Amino acid sequence: MTKTLQMSAIESVHQSIQNIISVVKDLSEKEIRWNPSMEEWSIMQIITHVAEAIPYWVREIQQIKEHPDQTWGRGLTDETRLKTVSEANVNSLLIEDVLDQLAAVPSFVKETLQALSSEDLEIIAPSRNPRFDGKPVEFIVNHLIVEHVEKHDHQIQRNLSKFNQ
Repeated sequence: MTKTLQMSAIESVHQSIQNIISVVKDLSEKEIRWNPSMEEWSIMQIITHVAEAIPYWVREIQQIKEHPDQTWGRGLTDETRLKTVSEANVNSLLIEDVLDQLAAVPSFVKETLQALSSEDLEIIAPSRNPRFDGKPVEFIVNHLIVEHVEKHDHQIQRNLSKFNQ
C-alpha cells in the first residue's frame, strides 16, 4: 500500500462517516431506533457499532505494529462487540453523543494510517479469527476499516428504504 492508497483509505473513511452523519442527523428518533427485523440492526445499533468497531481495529493495528508476535482481532461473538449493540446499551445512549463519537473516528484513522510505513502494512501477526490468520495489516485497513464503514453506510440506506415502504 503506497502513501496514495493510504490517503485514499483515509478519504474513504472520512467520506463514509460524513455520509452517515449527514443522513442520520436529519432522521427522526423513530427512524433511527427502528429495527427492520429481528435479524437486522437499527440505525442506532449500526452507528453505535461503527463508533466502537473502527477505533477497535485502529487500536489493533497500533498493537500489531508494537507487538507483531501477539494475537489480534475478534469474532462476531466478542463480548464487547455484542454489548455495544445490545438493546440495553443502545437504549441508554443519546443519538447526538454517538454522532459526536462517529465524528471523531476519521481523525483517529488518519493519525494512525499516516504513521504506517510500507513495512508496517506488510506485518502479519497471528489472528484470533481463523479467517483472518495470515493476513497483513493492509488487510485490516482495507477490509476491517474502509470496507466495514462503507458496508454500514449502505446498511443504513437499506434500513431507510425498508422504513419508507
